[in-house]
Amino acid sequence: MKNFKSHFRFNKQERSGIFYLLLIILLLQVGYFVFRFLPIEKSTNSFTADMKMQAMINVLKENSLRKDTVKVFPFNPNFITDYKGYTLGMSVEEIDRLHAFRATAKYINTPEDFQKVTQVSDSLLMTFAPFFKFPEWTKKSEQYSVRSERKPKSNDKAFEIKDLNVATAEDLKAINGIGEKLSARIVKFRDRLGGFLVDEQLYDVYGLEPNIAKQALTRFKVFNKPVIQKININTSSAHEISSLVYIKYAIALEIVSFREANGNFSNLNELENILDLPSEKIDRIALYLSL
Repeated sequence: MKNFKSHFRFNKQERSGIFYLLLIILLLQVGYFVFRFLPIEKSTNSFTADMKMQAMINVLKENSLRKDTVKVFPFNPNFITDYKGYTLGMSVEEIDRLHAFRATAKYINTPEDFQKVTQVSDSLLMTFAPFFKFPEWTKKSEQYSVRSERKPKSNDKAFEIKDLNVATAEDLKAINGIGEKLSARIVKFRDRLGGFLVDEQLYDVYGLEPNIAKQALTRFKVFNKPVIQKININTSSAHEISSLVYIKYAIALEIVSFREANGNFSNLNELENILDLPSEKIDRIALYLSL
């Protein structure tokens, strides 16, 4: 028994050794558990970082796709610039044909006209023809030209066609739908313009219904065009530009601001960049402007 107890008796040095041994074992256990879970935390952080990086890449891809996608808004094909034609997929030759045609002071009024002038392919025309926006008066004029091809009936009355620029208010009242106020308004509008340059300007008279204007153009035409003093949009002030009946003072200010920010206009087609300027009237407004 005495020998048995002696195995469990330790001197001071032995006890110290046992203490340090237990301490080392404890530290090893703690270290094992700590380092066991560290890789998992690192892996989790790495996974989170990868997810964030992928999300950023996806956003960049979406932004890139948006930049590459060109939105097409309704536009008048008569005023396609080099840049506009490029974004539509037109070749340099096709754009040049259009500009050469417009240089003759002629206008395109239908998608068929556009293809005939530019010689674009059917497939390309189909991509942007739905966005063509022609002035209302061209549609009315087209309808009128089709109807005018019909042979007159034997009981049709023959009317003398008068010059729209010399017609009096009394003359204009001969048209059904044009009374005292409208006839006076037509004459006033004509005088403010300095005279009509094209028949279709009659459609611009405020309050005059298109069908009434069309009827009036069967009795009145522009025979003698007036000599007008054109307004130079590169040198004129906003006040001078707004003297043209088509352009309000606020729009004239936009034109001057655009000119100051981008330099002088090199082409009247650039007026398309003036947001508040009615695009369907640019072709008629341009008749009174110069560079």
